[in-house]
Amino acid sequence: MIERFAPCPDSPNCVSSYADDEVHHVDPLPLPADAGSAGNDDPLEAVRRALASMPRTRIVTTDGDYVHATCTSLVFRFVDDLELRLDRQQKVIHVRSASRVGYGDLGVNRRRVERLRSLLESEGKGS
Repeated sequence: MIERFAPCPDSPNCVSSYADDEVHHVDPLPLPADAGSAGNDDPLEAVRRALASMPRTRIVTTDGDYVHATCTSLVFRFVDDLELRLDRQQKVIHVRSASRVGYGDLGVNRRRVERLRSLLESEGKGS
């Protein structure tokens, strides 16, 4: 089981809820509103549904409270890694999104995390 993600490199092509610096930090995702309710014992099920709805995103690994997905860019086919870990004590989902190659990412990883946050919030409202 993954307890913490690898730290972001010095380059600005990674965001993580574990990062302390402004360039790399992103807030963890809240648990979906229906997490733990009757009939919904798996808080990561909403995350998996949201990931499945994101274009060119593929879940590679699930291991308990950990999910690893890859996201492929449309034009150049760059592959980024998206990691999520449910923290049951803090009642959040920690997240890390990082480019595998290059120095900058033009904000792609941060926008990806915020898109996932938006999808989870929409699902929690019954949309």
